[in-house]
Amino acid sequence: MTKIDQKSDEILRVLGRDGRISNLELADRVGLSPSACLRRVQELERRGVIKGYRAVLDRAAMGAGFVAYIGVGLSDHSKASQEAFERSISRAPEVRECHNITGTIEYLLRVECADLPDYKRFHTDHLGALPQVAKITSYVVMGSPKDERA
Repeated sequence: MTKIDQKSDEILRVLGRDGRISNLELADRVGLSPSACLRRVQELERRGVIKGYRAVLDRAAMGAGFVAYIGVGLSDHSKASQEAFERSISRAPEVRECHNITGTIEYLLRVECADLPDYKRFHTDHLGALPQVAKITSYVVMGSPKDERA
């Protein structure tokens, strides 16, 4: 585990909100010299605390404004069944996130589609057709008042 001091935590919070901020602006916001700030950022990158930078996309503007979380229960809890499910899900462009979780189901998916008919097609033709799937529970997102994913 990597120890993060208060100054590095400030840097991470600012970068988490704006990964394109210049080093000069970042240094000013966190109260460091530009060279000290750059050294800290590079060290956080080297240690793997900062894994990368990415653009935040407006999926609705890209034609994928329908979002649902789906709980998936498997019919068989073997490693082979899990691996087959994960391989199939990794090839589905609608699935933006797939998490293996604990509890009454095995997986939680974040799915983005154009609209409800497109989601129904994915639900029926892809997810419902997988032999490993025993249970599907959909939670349609009506709004996201807080979303800090990058």
